Amino acid sequence: MDRNDEQVASSIELARSAARAAGFDDQPHQLDQNIDPTDRPKVSYAFELDGLKNAPDIADIEAALEQVPGVLVRIVYPEATAWVTAPDTLDPDVLVEIIAGFDVSAVLTDSSLRRRVQRALPGEGLNQRTERRNWRRRRGMSLKFRRHLDDEARNLEKARRAGFLKQPIEGIREPEDLHPQDLLFTARGLLTTTRLVIVFFLTVPVLLMSYVPSMQFDGWQWVTLALATPVVTWGAWPFHRAMVGGLRRGLTALDAASSVAIIAAYVWSLIILIFTTAGDLRWRTSPQWFAFNHDRITDGELFLDVACGMTLLLLAGRLLTMRSRVSLLDEIEERRPDAQKMVLMVPRHRSPGAPKGKTRPEQIPLQEINVGDDIIVTSGQIIPVDGTVVGGSCKVGRGLIATSEQEVEEAKVNSYVYAGTRNLDGRIKVRVAYTGHRTRLAAIHRWAANANVKQNKSTMLSSRTAAMLIPVALSLATIDFLLWALISGNFNAAFATSLAVLASVAPVALAMSPALAIRYAGEAAARNGILIRDSVTIRRTEMVDTVIFNRVGTLAEPDMLVETITADRGENPELVLRVAGALALESDHPVSRALVRAAREARDSGAGGEDIPHWIDVHHAEINHDGDFTGLINLPSIDSEGVEHRNQVDAMLWRPRNMADLEGRLAVAAVSGGTPLVVRWKGRDRGVITLYDSVKPDAEDAIAELENQGIDTMMLSRDAYPVARRIANRIGIDQVLAGIAPGRKPQTVRSVHTRGATVAMVGDVSVLDSLRVSDVAILMGTDTQVDRIAQSGHPDVDIIVLRSDVSAIPQVIAQARRVCRIIDRNIILAWTYNALALLASVAGVLHPMAATVLMLGSSLLIEARSNRARTFRR
Repeated sequence: MDRNDEQVASSIELARSAARAAGFDDQPHQLDQNIDPTDRPKVSYAFELDGLKNAPDIADIEAALEQVPGVLVRIVYPEATAWVTAPDTLDPDVLVEIIAGFDVSAVLTDSSLRRRVQRALPGEGLNQRTERRNWRRRRGMSLKFRRHLDDEARNLEKARRAGFLKQPIEGIREPEDLHPQDLLFTARGLLTTTRLVIVFFLTVPVLLMSYVPSMQFDGWQWVTLALATPVVTWGAWPFHRAMVGGLRRGLTALDAASSVAIIAAYVWSLIILIFTTAGDLRWRTSPQWFAFNHDRITDGELFLDVACGMTLLLLAGRLLTMRSRVSLLDEIEERRPDAQKMVLMVPRHRSPGAPKGKTRPEQIPLQEINVGDDIIVTSGQIIPVDGTVVGGSCKVGRGLIATSEQEVEEAKVNSYVYAGTRNLDGRIKVRVAYTGHRTRLAAIHRWAANANVKQNKSTMLSSRTAAMLIPVALSLATIDFLLWALISGNFNAAFATSLAVLASVAPVALAMSPALAIRYAGEAAARNGILIRDSVTIRRTEMVDTVIFNRVGTLAEPDMLVETITADRGENPELVLRVAGALALESDHPVSRALVRAAREARDSGAGGEDIPHWIDVHHAEINHDGDFTGLINLPSIDSEGVEHRNQVDAMLWRPRNMADLEGRLAVAAVSGGTPLVVRWKGRDRGVITLYDSVKPDAEDAIAELENQGIDTMMLSRDAYPVARRIANRIGIDQVLAGIAPGRKPQTVRSVHTRGATVAMVGDVSVLDSLRVSDVAILMGTDTQVDRIAQSGHPDVDIIVLRSDVSAIPQVIAQARRVCRIIDRNIILAWTYNALALLASVAGVLHPMAATVLMLGSSLLIEARSNRARTFRR
């Protein structure tokens, strides 16, 4: 038996040796066994929890999980999510088993599962047999395809280690659609200052010798040829490359005409030098500015000055254009916090056995910060997360996105701060609400990037239209050369006019006319707290002639107050208020918050005495299609013998939309004050509660500004007409759409549209269905729900207003109209210039160099006019 055991052990050892020789490691983590788990690299997981019934259980679960070395845990009770930072060698199933001990099931989120699958185990070796098999498979591939696979593998590995918080990874080529490229089809990376400087020093002598006869010496023309050769080949290479790339893709590059003109001027001059008297060392020339003054072909005529001058001017113009365009995306990238940056985190010891007293902050990487952690931000630092200030105070700059007119705002306890804003002075403690890709800064980055993608796709049409000028110019130059050669017999003059045709055409100006203005307008609006989806939205906003406001969330302040309580005869007003507060408890609507707050204040003050129950239970609470609150409530009743019983009765909290729904003193109360709500139980109306909501201070001026723009204004409200009309009169709104239940609001907006109006609907997150059916959907609000919609890029929202002031609405409409005027005038200007320049070139009155200057000037003029869209008038 012992002999058999020895044979088995020997066989196992031989098998292990063979496995190691084949590339398998039977102890892949042997090198890591002596390393302290707390010193291991960390990885973050998110678990969705099911069965977490009580908030007090959180401390026990966190304490149990943090008993594992190197594990940090934060559990967010409302979202039932556990955020865990653990050593990379720890199996998540260990954490799942610990959580299961508390009768709570934990499941890794999809993102955590993907991250776990993609992450290679430490010390994991490569399988040599697999390598050989892959080598045999790759041996039959072409070299180009093998390089493609290698690039894809490298990019994938780098992308796995990258996220929104990390800096851009060198070597990964991002999709061009994500960044504005202006559709010039010219390699922007080749347009460098070094290239411009070298071309400048080579071109200046060529121009001086060509235009100043006194500087011409024996053999000067061959010197200019030598100087022009690197300019035409290397200096103009970005434009030649664009032309060739366009031909390969079946496109017409916008710089193709300039490339052809440069090459043609150089080749023509080379032929003239070789085959005419222009090659003689003693040959001299003088500049000729009109075609009919050019020498005959036998006398020679050089155009090296045109080839070099055109290259120099094009490089200078393109570089000037590139340097003048500061992108909002680039600025966000600069403020984007680095995931590896160390931040000061204050541990929160919430477990029962944790020591009490002051905790010591510790430095940890930003990528290990979880929701619910507290971090310290000192003076001069950029706040890296979204969160609530829980300690200290400071002044913060308004950041890239201005949601108010104040340059500096004070942040104190309970203030909400956003990532990307700078702490100007002081020291604050921030409790993290969102980090990484879930911050508002990241949401705006994605919104702007998606807007640029849509903008680039929409402006492709204008670029293709502009590109049509290239074959037209080439055809016209060919016809012009033949006609001039036949009529005048002067080939130099014919070539000069053809060269002027190619040099004068400006398709870039046509392509830029809409693209630049739209891009600048969108970024200017975003900097002022307004996110515009794309160019189509700007065009539709220009045509808006009717604006419908949903009263709640747009025209009125978000906080409402209970104004009056009117009970029917024989009813207790305190009981009416308590029932209303109980029914509205589960809603986050401003009306609900006001009722719940008033009911709690009355309960705490002891109003109503012992006859009114301090707590009313509600069962099966629902909100029906009309927006009314319904449920079953437990009310006390006293029988004939004086014994108190608890009876479960039907109850409803509803808003009257027609005065015929009420009668008597309740009808009078419903129209005498603010927003009325009727409390009913046992099928009978028991009282009316009116709520007061103050109108935003700028609402009246904003409505007046819309009226001055020729726009009709309407207010959409659930209230009865007398109540809604009274509020509308306070701010000057023309028409009132009153008594509209929430479920019928989309139909009402659609009916306004079917009457021929171009409708912009303005509302908060409670009326997303109504926004969907409008021509322009404008979402207002400053809460986290709006941030999440901005983050997801909700397809039913065209414009998101992150500001709370109503004046943003006339401002965005005025901006859209101004930008569309700029675009239309730019297009007219570009087409007019191209037509006149081509006519002047064909007529022989435009020198090729002058044509180049005019072409560049037209592009710069379009750029300057488009820059006016950067201004957002508040």
